[in-house]
Amino acid sequence: MTYQEAVAYIEEIPKFTEKHSLAYIRDFLKRMGNPGMDRKIIHVAGTNGKGSVCAYMQAVLLEMGRRTGFFTSPHLISINERIVVDREQIDDAEFLAVFEQVKETVDGMAADGVSHPSYFEFLFGMAMLAFAHADVEYIILETGLGGRLDATNAVEHPAVAVITSISLDHTAYLGDTVEQIAAEKAGIIKKGVPVIFDGTDPGAAAVIEARAKALHADCRKLGKNAFEIREITRKHIAFSRGSAYDKDELWTIRGCGTYQMMNVSLALAALETVLPEEYVDYERWKKAVSRVVWKGRMEEIRPGIFLDGAHNPGAVEAFADTLDALGERGPVILFSAVSDKEYEKMVSILCGRVKAGLYIVTEIKDSRKVPARELGEIFRRYTDSQVLVCREPGEALQEALARRHDRCICCLGSLYMIGELRRLFEENAVCT
Repeated sequence: MTYQEAVAYIEEIPKFTEKHSLAYIRDFLKRMGNPGMDRKIIHVAGTNGKGSVCAYMQAVLLEMGRRTGFFTSPHLISINERIVVDREQIDDAEFLAVFEQVKETVDGMAADGVSHPSYFEFLFGMAMLAFAHADVEYIILETGLGGRLDATNAVEHPAVAVITSISLDHTAYLGDTVEQIAAEKAGIIKKGVPVIFDGTDPGAAAVIEARAKALHADCRKLGKNAFEIREITRKHIAFSRGSAYDKDELWTIRGCGTYQMMNVSLALAALETVLPEEYVDYERWKKAVSRVVWKGRMEEIRPGIFLDGAHNPGAVEAFADTLDALGERGPVILFSAVSDKEYEKMVSILCGRVKAGLYIVTEIKDSRKVPARELGEIFRRYTDSQVLVCREPGEALQEALARRHDRCICCLGSLYMIGELRRLFEENAVCT
């Protein structure tokens, strides 16, 4: 089998299977020899910020010379992006090697009358095999959906659990209140395992603290005073951490997403919990953090052109907070959405808080797309600004570039769209 055939096989999986129980996942992993389960595992759940927290932790661990595996989702361009060893996504040869091992296991399960793993479960098995092959010391696992029932929660003895910001998303699966969603995310907390979490939402914080107390897990809550902005530009943010000891210590992160300060703070707190004291070297940690670029998260891919993966109401609020902090006025907003998101609420937040000079809406090539025409009608109900409808993301981007008039361009609403626009920039298929 070739790499391309392996990818095609994986992409077909959603057509003939569904999510399974944790007992199923544990049996699946056991059949492969429980790869990676003897490593130090950091487990991360939350609505927004999971990937960024993981990326910051990965950077620090590598700076301190620790071999690290990182399982993340979704991917923007290549499926290999989901499985990262040290600083690199696995290459096609390793992808194929671990695919074939998982496929052999799955074929054996089928012979025993056991159903096929889901898309995410199959890739999780591949990731754990890749990390075992690479002999990593630390494994960072980002949940796919929720936490309590997520395949990654089959890990029974993580070193630390991290829960990022919680807001309404995937309400059909996780619940329609922040408290219900928090309960699903808090499902990753294990008996006696320390938990670090974003406590800025009181309802979510109460749920997480109650779960941690019931499981006798040490609990560290980071609130609104966990950091303070000292300087912000389109290129970077300088901030201090909230404790009296750290108030004069400046940390710098690339990009201008104000939500990243909480994500860095969570990452640092988790590492302070899990790393031996001899590896807590803040000067080296600062260097590592300052170099991180997390693709598609308020990423300035060209001067004045930002890609932000804000795809739910909470993330759009955070995006608006960033534009407020920067003092940006009248930007061009390029937007798309998928149908299982609360896209009308996202539109209402954008129009109410951002006051763009121009909105351009488009659609992705996926069965879950919201048609551009429908999005255009929704935007016109919430704003008096000009709304332009373009069916193709590439066309929408060219229109944004032609009409920007020295304003910044912000692209958000769908990670699928962000991936497509990133591909266009990487292939130099747009003229800026």
